[in-house]
Amino acid sequence: MYKRDYYEVLGVSPNATEEEIKRAYRKLALKYHPDRNPGNKEAEERFKEAAEAYEVLRDPEKREIYDRYGHEGLEGRGFTGFSGFEDIFSSFGDIFEEFFGFSTGRRRRAPRPVQGKSLRYDLELSLEEAYHGKEEEIVFTRLTLCHTCEGSGLEPGTQPEVCPSCQGRGQIIRSQGFFQISTTCPTCRGEGQVIPNPCRDCRGQGKVHTERRITVKIPAGVDTGSQLRLRGEGEPGEFGGPPGDLFVVIHVKEHEFFGREGDDLICQLPISFVQAALGDVITVPGLDDEEVEIEIPPGTQPEQILRIPGKGMPRLNGRGRGDLFVKIQVKIPEKLSERQRELLEAFASTEGVKINPGRKKSKSFWKKLRH
Repeated sequence: MYKRDYYEVLGVSPNATEEEIKRAYRKLALKYHPDRNPGNKEAEERFKEAAEAYEVLRDPEKREIYDRYGHEGLEGRGFTGFSGFEDIFSSFGDIFEEFFGFSTGRRRRAPRPVQGKSLRYDLELSLEEAYHGKEEEIVFTRLTLCHTCEGSGLEPGTQPEVCPSCQGRGQIIRSQGFFQISTTCPTCRGEGQVIPNPCRDCRGQGKVHTERRITVKIPAGVDTGSQLRLRGEGEPGEFGGPPGDLFVVIHVKEHEFFGREGDDLICQLPISFVQAALGDVITVPGLDDEEVEIEIPPGTQPEQILRIPGKGMPRLNGRGRGDLFVKIQVKIPEKLSERQRELLEAFASTEGVKINPGRKKSKSFWKKLRH
């Protein structure tokens, strides 16, 4: 079955903000509401089409999938739209209250399972720890079901009572124009029942804050911004829904010697001008507890960058390591001994350079070039 573009359905651009999308859907929902268009099949289809478009574009994750892969991408992840009006009203009851100040008077289905809230934990590592990987014990606080009342919110041995305000419907129904409308019952907040004797431990909430201690395996090669997803370690779901997840977000501290760009390491290596001229082999401590041997070619210039393959960070996919890039910093001595000065002056004479340390006026730069 052909489906129109969701942005076209709502009459908004692909760059529309959340507020613009909500405003566009409100206009269409009011225009094509079935209670306002009894027996109008075209209006019913428009109403369902707009609801489906809004369901996708209001959800950042679904919207991203749709923007990248279209309708097929959503279907591949199990989203097939709404089966009918009851499905829409069940999902959007609270939204209609927000839009119009009331919801439809249609009977709601039982609440759908809702996944619990996901949590975030920020973990700081040294560059060495990120290089090797490690196991780290973390401690965090999350909501869990109250053991005393087993999540019911009731004092053990007691029962809930039917809400006296809505007689168990969860809605206060009234008529307004061509709508039969209802608002969420303020007494029971739509539950249809009240708790006369709340649990003393959770005070009727059904959940309590508890400390959780787990060991996390950090893979070698993680970088700042890397996230580890621990499924089911978040807060409990609602109405039988699954628990949320815990996301461990990695922050790698700066190193005193090595910098990092992706899987590559970068360092600055100071050498003498003699080492730069003659060449040398220098060893520096590496992150893998072994020394890295760096060969300085003769005639190396200041700021020259040397590449040592395979001496960078481990790649997260397990395929090898990045490279090490060494930026050469040539140090010029500020003070010379008499012997050092003699040797340098002798070297200068071999190049035809006459050193004039301020005793005589030398030829201008341009005259030297002409000769």
